Amino acid sequence: MKITRVETFAVPPRWLFCRVETDEGVVGWGEPVVEGRAATVRTAVHELAEVVMGQDPLRIEDHWQTMSKGSFYRGGPVLSSAVAGLDQALWDIAGKVYGAPVHQLLGGPVRDRVRAYTWVGGDEPTQIAEAVREQVEAGFTAVKMNASGRMNRLATTRDIDQVVSRAAAAREALGDDRDFAVDFHGRFTTANAAKFLPHLAPYNPLFVEEPVLPEYTHRLGDLVAGSPVPIATGERLFSRTDVLPALTAGVAVIQPDLSHAGGISEVRRIAALAETFDVLLAPHCPLGPVSLAASLQVAFSTPNFLIQEQSIGIHYNVGAGPLDYLADPAPLEFHEGHFLRSTAPGLGIEVDERAVRAADNAAEDWHNPVWRHPDGSFAEW
Repeated sequence: MKITRVETFAVPPRWLFCRVETDEGVVGWGEPVVEGRAATVRTAVHELAEVVMGQDPLRIEDHWQTMSKGSFYRGGPVLSSAVAGLDQALWDIAGKVYGAPVHQLLGGPVRDRVRAYTWVGGDEPTQIAEAVREQVEAGFTAVKMNASGRMNRLATTRDIDQVVSRAAAAREALGDDRDFAVDFHGRFTTANAAKFLPHLAPYNPLFVEEPVLPEYTHRLGDLVAGSPVPIATGERLFSRTDVLPALTAGVAVIQPDLSHAGGISEVRRIAALAETFDVLLAPHCPLGPVSLAASLQVAFSTPNFLIQEQSIGIHYNVGAGPLDYLADPAPLEFHEGHFLRSTAPGLGIEVDERAVRAADNAAEDWHNPVWRHPDGSFAEW
């Protein structure tokens, strides 16, 4: 069996899919994208495709090593995401060839369902409470929300009160048997995060995510030592070597993204590394159906898995959602806030190729908004 064609498709709302075809008619799908840089990653995918064209798709590890380490300049979000999508597609092909789900090829399942959380928005506590109650009624046992939008470099009392009031509203709506997480999105300085964390402790968040930017990972140890709540990070860390400083800093949860951190192959290794630090895995996944399906394959086969992010119904999926690109949405349907283990081969989903081809290049260019402080200076997003 040989790889004969690699195609990419830029589809709404801001996703990139890749399709890997073989001379025996077996096709695999991947999702390589950096949000806001889809065109750049698309180019990288086709550059890397030259490495695998004409090769046996079942030599997944050899291809991963060659794509990741076969050039002088390597790593970073663009190249790691390009590798990730191709890696997902190769695992999808392998599962279809062997007639088994990817999690079976990774050693077999360690659980039969995967707990998921959903996002809730709203600027006011009443809006948060209403959104949380809706998700509880839908069967979810966990939600996540942003701590803030633009944040002052050092918080005012009003800043703290606004964040805490939303956390209090979420906890009241959830009760004592469900969870919420708070995402700082790296919008806080280290000192600012340290100010906030004790104020959130009374409401027992599952974790506080990305309290500082990834370039300040060397400060995470200071935050962990003084934090009364668990710290999570990792969506902007792309390899085992990137993740290691966060693990040694003492984070409780690591959050690699299956479409950014080298795909199934590397996230599986990150999970194993995290296990040696007694750290849990919660894959980052605000993306499309292929990324989510790949994440679930890792979740079903990973002992130290905690919870799965997903973007079905999320507010910023404008124009399309993950289920719109599937021939059958059943594998990604929720059952009391969980995904059930599928025995379908490969990634466990059937991509609607006609829908993907029809949507190619229909996505508007999406870019991060630029925020500024009241004095006109740049604010972290």
